[in-house]
Amino acid sequence: MGILNRLQSYWSWLTTDPLGFIVYTLYYAVAILASLVLHEVGHAYVADRCGDPTARMLGRITLNPLKHLDPVGTVLMVFAGFGWAKPVPVNPRNFSNYRRDDFLVSIAGITVNFTLFVLSLALAVGLNGLLWRPEVIAANGGARAFLASDGIGYAVLNSGLGAEYQWAMLHPWVQYIQRFLLLFAYMNLALAIFNLMPFPPLDGFHIFNDILLGGRLSLNGQAFQIAQMVLMVVCFTGVLGNILGFLNNAVGDAVLNLFLLMVGKA
Repeated sequence: MGILNRLQSYWSWLTTDPLGFIVYTLYYAVAILASLVLHEVGHAYVADRCGDPTARMLGRITLNPLKHLDPVGTVLMVFAGFGWAKPVPVNPRNFSNYRRDDFLVSIAGITVNFTLFVLSLALAVGLNGLLWRPEVIAANGGARAFLASDGIGYAVLNSGLGAEYQWAMLHPWVQYIQRFLLLFAYMNLALAIFNLMPFPPLDGFHIFNDILLGGRLSLNGQAFQIAQMVLMVVCFTGVLGNILGFLNNAVGDAVLNLFLLMVGKA
């Protein structure tokens, strides 16, 4: 969904169901804060373990969102579905092995987000049978239809319509947990995949540089700022959103199908 379409959708929802929109906004805000903050804490913690105390000295090993949030990246996360937080400051001269440690620090945030995606989705799969009645699941295409990001279950819970479908639920209170788990899972997946893209200043650039170029490519602060501006422009065109949407669906479906296979619900 493009940024303009997302804005129109939000406005329509706000004007027709203001309470439902406010509740969704609270869910979304908590998910965004947790996803972005834990991503950056992962970077800061691993950098400190690799011998660089810069992030720790600047107070970045903290769950305080004010220390981590980037205004532009957070706004994009809300309206585009992907974004970034304030980069963790790193002094590579403190690393004992520059190429190895730079890779570990760069992959740390992505690893945190992907781990959160896997754990949240696994919990959502486990709770699905407690939420929806078996006959409702069977009549609507199976468990996948209630767990995939493009499924009816995800759409119902994240459109504020859960109260209208309580007749289809075994334990309606589970919907509030399931709603957050699914939102949190797919948000973390989106962050992980977005940050894997090999463009500065994203983590994927450092990973690409360390693995394929041996860390030889070096950009100064001005170059990174220009690259960030270019990335923002590309984000607003919608082209990047289409690519990321395809990748998110492919990875999300693969992991979900694996979990459903493991529990015999495929």
